[in-house]
Amino acid sequence: MPYLIALLTLLLFSSCATSPTGRKQLLAVSESKMSQMGAQSFDQLKKQMKVSQDAKANQTTKCLSYDLLKAAGQNPTEWEVVVFNEKSPNAFALPGNKIGVHTGMIDLAQNKAQLAAVIGHEIGHVLANHGNERVSQNMVVQGGLMATSIALGGESKNSQLVLAAVGLGAQFGVLMPFSRKHETEADKLGVQYMAAAGYDPREASRLWVIMGGAGQSPPEFLSTHPSPSSRVQYLQTYAQKYVTTYENNRSKAKCL
Repeated sequence: MPYLIALLTLLLFSSCATSPTGRKQLLAVSESKMSQMGAQSFDQLKKQMKVSQDAKANQTTKCLSYDLLKAAGQNPTEWEVVVFNEKSPNAFALPGNKIGVHTGMIDLAQNKAQLAAVIGHEIGHVLANHGNERVSQNMVVQGGLMATSIALGGESKNSQLVLAAVGLGAQFGVLMPFSRKHETEADKLGVQYMAAAGYDPREASRLWVIMGGAGQSPPEFLSTHPSPSSRVQYLQTYAQKYVTTYENNRSKAKCL
């Protein structure tokens, strides 16, 4: 019964929001709570993984992140950007304005526009509240267990829930990866941010050609992520809509 009461209370005060692309969302956790949980999660990751001291990698990553954040209407000084010395080609962003990029992703990208595509995609996840949406959906599915945990404020457990909600929680035995719907939406937002910041949006699809060649994704039917071939196709089409925007904003790109 306490679980049900906690769930109903949170859902009662939840908001039916709209994503940046116009999609309806259920957000059952407050923005401030998500930010707090995201910050706790990020601190946990910085303790678990080695932070890179490579000056060039840090400068490039922060420069690109700042350009993209400005294009997305954000104040870059309010975001924390960290490069992790990890070989896996990965990047992520968390509620609370946190961005993490692995050195493996920096090495895999063949140019700065491709790295911008990755970072823009992850920023899109945060600005579209995908983490909150995943937590909210699973609060309903799990019958209030998660709602009770969040309501009671267990910091360690909450940070695990956030990591799980953004696809980083496998080490905790809980994984709530983004849906294909979320991934496609983040891809589209990333392309928009790239073009507005002056980076060629066509490089997003080229990056996924490289990712597919590197064997970085399982078959589409085994994953919530679109397969590289599917992603390449729709990104090629979608990027064409923003080529003119890119050409008009090329002078804004500070990191090329």
